[in-house]
Amino acid sequence: MRIGIDLGGTKIEAIAFSDDGEVRDRRRIPTPRGDYAATVRAVVSIVAAVETEAGGNGSIGIGIPGSVSARSGLIRNANSVWLIGQPLQKDLADALGRPVRLENDANCFVLSEALDGAGAGTDTVFGVILGTGVGGGLVVDKRLLGGRNAIAGEWGHNPMPWPTPEEWPGPECYCGKTGCIECFLSGPGLSRSFGTDASAARDAQAIAAAAASGDAGANTALTLYEDRLARALSSAINLFDPDVIVLGGGLSNIERLYRNVPAKLISHVFSDQVTTPILPARHGDASGVRGAAWLWPLATQPGEISR
Repeated sequence: MRIGIDLGGTKIEAIAFSDDGEVRDRRRIPTPRGDYAATVRAVVSIVAAVETEAGGNGSIGIGIPGSVSARSGLIRNANSVWLIGQPLQKDLADALGRPVRLENDANCFVLSEALDGAGAGTDTVFGVILGTGVGGGLVVDKRLLGGRNAIAGEWGHNPMPWPTPEEWPGPECYCGKTGCIECFLSGPGLSRSFGTDASAARDAQAIAAAAASGDAGANTALTLYEDRLARALSSAINLFDPDVIVLGGGLSNIERLYRNVPAKLISHVFSDQVTTPILPARHGDASGVRGAAWLWPLATQPGEISR
């Protein structure tokens, strides 16, 4: 049995698969925000609950909003900032009494979508998370591309390409830089562009609904968001030209993105045509937790990630 955990900023989700791919159990609990020790205990408790329901122990893969430093073994680059600098992999392995595999949540997302999701049947899949933060991951020939520094696909902390004067130098990001793609394309970034102050800000789905109802301000905010998303994705296409781009996260549910963004790519991609499909995740918000489970291969197929 394989167990996947999606350790998010607001919720922890777990899923258990039998070796033939059948879902044995799935559940969610709130994330103890700001409390590292309580977060570790919460992961241990949800694993115990899943294994009790499923009737056995399993391998454990965990998707996190950050990554493990190959140099120190500590968590880095996490927008769940209470995880930063902590030996999460070691602490969880000690608490659970077995090895665990940790991977960036965007990597888990794209792995799931590449194996049997929207990117199935293609060679190169770029998975994009548009939510509280902005992340990305790459799968090539059904294998995660981690990179020498284990940051492949982290487009959210590059500067917004071709910034307008109004966008430069851009908002401050938690990473210490200004003008990161995440600052513009995250849910808070969209809300910020819609309202000049906190009282005017609305969440992404409310803005999309308002635009569909004819709200001119909401439509302007979404049109600007689409232009920014097209610029950011164009820079990724110029770098590695994926076969397909799959969107996940809360903002990926805005249907007009799939109509409007592809037509804007040609203005920025260094080519005379752009046929790159931009698709919603087939498995929706379950892709991250599914991909975490796939971090472990079946015992009958050592060294290979498979369903």
